[in-house]
Formats: sequence, structure tokens, C-alpha cells
Amino acid sequence: MDALKLLKKDHDEVKKMLKDLEATTDRAVKTRQDLFGRLRFSLTVHEQMEEAVLYPALKEHEETREIALEAYEEHDVVDTILGELEQTPFDDETWHAKLTVMQENLLHHIEEEENEMFPKVRKLFDKETLESLGQQMQQIKSQARA
Repeated sequence: MDALKLLKKDHDEVKKMLKDLEATTDRAVKTRQDLFGRLRFSLTVHEQMEEAVLYPALKEHEETREIALEAYEEHDVVDTILGELEQTPFDDETWHAKLTVMQENLLHHIEEEENEMFPKVRKLFDKETLESLGQQMQQIKSQARA
């Protein structure tokens, strides 16, 4: 599968999980815990795919170097908030506020990738390269789920 199609599919799944998490209440601890675990796993694998395969390829080209460096930093911000969410009891009054901040950062990151990075990547790499990058990413994803 084309690398960008794979990432877009992941983005759509993450948005759905965020929406489901957003709808939970402080009393739905088990549901919140399960959804958060799935989200955390998905984001971790997604970041691994981008940071091991796509971003290094983008750093090699002047026209995409800066956007790749920015994406690494955005991952760090989301990871920090994910860590805080993990350490905060699921029924704590601040949990939902932390989720909202993470969601805002994550949706900004997704929007930048899809609207700025992906069009540049499509111009930069031919179909075969995108397929090859996609295969490498899929391999990381498959290994993580094994």
C-alpha cells in the first residue's frame, strides 16, 4: 500500500478513537482505560512507522526537511501528554482536560501532515517509492501487532 494512504488510514482510525474517548465520562473508567490503551498503542506504532521510514526520507530533501523536523517535535509534545494521561487516574477531574489538549495537538499534527506534508511528498516521490515506503511501514505495523 502507498505510504500516504496507509498513514491517512491510521489518521482516520485515530480520529475515531479520539472521538470515542472524548465521549466518555469520568465514571466510565473501564471504557476510558480500554480506549486509551488502544489509542496509545496505535499512536506508538504510527510514530514508529513515520520516524523510522518516512521522516528520514523527507529529511534528505531540502523542500521537506523542515516539515519533517517539525513533525518529530510534534510527536514529542503528544508523547509527553500521553505520558501524563497514563499517569493520571482515569476518573481524575483533570484527565479529560489533558485529553482535550492532546487531541488539539494531535489534530493539528494530522492536519499539517495531510494538507502540507503529503502533497509535497506526492510531488517528491514516485509511485514505486511510495509503495516501497508503505511496505516498510506495513512491516513495522505487522511486527508490532505480532
